[in-house]
Amino acid sequence: MEFTNLNKDRKSIRKTTTDLGSMVFGKVPPQAKEAEEAILGAIMLEKGAFDTVIEILKPECFYIDAHQRIFKAMQSLAGKNSQIDLLTVVEELKFKEELDLVGGAFYVTRLTNAVVSSANIDAHSRIVLQKFIQRELIRISGEIIGDAYEDTIDVFDLLDDAESKLFEITNNHLRKNFDEIETVLVKTIKRIEDMRNRQEDITGVPTGFASLDRVTYGWQPTDLIVLAARPSVGKTAFALNLARHAALHPTKPTAVGFFSLEMSSSQLVQRILSAESEIWLEKIARGQLEEYEMKQLYNKGINRLTKAPIFIDDTAALNIFELRAKCRRLKTKHNVGLIIIDYLQLMSGSGERNANREQEISKISRDLKGLAKELQIPIIALSQLSREVEKRKEGNKMPQLSDLRESGAIEQDADMVMFLYRPEYYDITANEFGEQNKGETHVKIAKHRNGSLELIKLKALLHIQKFIEYDSDPNDTGGPRPKGGNWKPVSGGGDDAAKLYINKESSMNDGRFDDVSF
Repeated sequence: MEFTNLNKDRKSIRKTTTDLGSMVFGKVPPQAKEAEEAILGAIMLEKGAFDTVIEILKPECFYIDAHQRIFKAMQSLAGKNSQIDLLTVVEELKFKEELDLVGGAFYVTRLTNAVVSSANIDAHSRIVLQKFIQRELIRISGEIIGDAYEDTIDVFDLLDDAESKLFEITNNHLRKNFDEIETVLVKTIKRIEDMRNRQEDITGVPTGFASLDRVTYGWQPTDLIVLAARPSVGKTAFALNLARHAALHPTKPTAVGFFSLEMSSSQLVQRILSAESEIWLEKIARGQLEEYEMKQLYNKGINRLTKAPIFIDDTAALNIFELRAKCRRLKTKHNVGLIIIDYLQLMSGSGERNANREQEISKISRDLKGLAKELQIPIIALSQLSREVEKRKEGNKMPQLSDLRESGAIEQDADMVMFLYRPEYYDITANEFGEQNKGETHVKIAKHRNGSLELIKLKALLHIQKFIEYDSDPNDTGGPRPKGGNWKPVSGGGDDAAKLYINKESSMNDGRFDDVSF
């Protein structure tokens, strides 16, 4: 009587019950036996039908074990460039000693009698795929429910495992079809016309540096950009400058997601504040600010950054599955247009036991490129360089593509590879002409899939975590100065530059600086 009532009112049961046993007990897993038979029969009847099916289905998508074995035999024949028909499939099954397991030659023959043509093979294949996905969702849900009852499993590991399994279904079985060139041409021509009608040359996310925008035209959608340097050269500072410029751009403000695996969000915000307000980072970090510096911090820094669309995640040891999920949410909720990851070698991969670190980094770089294409946004991944740079002779310290640490796949997957190099990092304090090069920073574009390879010079003001164009203002050291009055630097540069600002109109000027040119 109880089962009769259940069958009469299925809708009310689905709404009220939460017990897995009551939901699936006595039910047959989703399947499409007739569609599977029609697909296999059509493949053996018509040449080319297998090519249509293999783009949609894998052997495990078939519910009937015999059908899986027959499809594998067809795969084997296709791998040998052999014809696929009734006789060749039977012979292949004999060779694999699986003919009796599928029901003999009689059963294989019966499959060809179940279908007339392969006219609807695409639709049949998608029905089988849908049923397979339903079965996989049931299986994964059962595993998640079972694990959720275990107190020994960390809840965040459980969430990550669940999300990675669900993503695996999407990634492995819901692939994109071909685009006809006519459709792509329409999109391409529209994009060209839009760019032609623009008043500015930047087509992507602005970098904030005119010399860099001239080469890149901004960070382009779907691009994976690798920014590499030795430790303490200024990778994070430069990346934060890129994030700040993109978010605060006057005409093309872009939401930015910044993933820091090394530094806390508080440390990053201090650096951004230092660059925006032009107050020394050390003074901000220690809270040793004068009254006028606090006003400057609020007026130039906090008030502007409060509305900046920058989203910071400082999760340590972030893995690629978590990153992917968070980026999708950022794109959906905040329409993020640029992702920055600091840095690549601190990420963890899939956790496969037999994979070495190089294979793990290779997979991460591939997944990042795939994520950039999926979300249609640029991704900038910071990377460490190996110590091979240090081993080279003096005067030859400029990084090379072979110096990328732990994997050559980074070079392969990236659309652009940039190196940061500061001569003073290697105690080179003057250039070949004897001129002081304090703060001189070279941005070397070593790989550019869609543009030229160039060397761009910037100036690093690392005491305020800021980069500027090399020839923009050689006397601007970024030291703090009060508002109002005729404030000018007494001398250009130097670590004590912040202490050497003087107002010529001030009564505090006792004549010691009368010979200074303002």
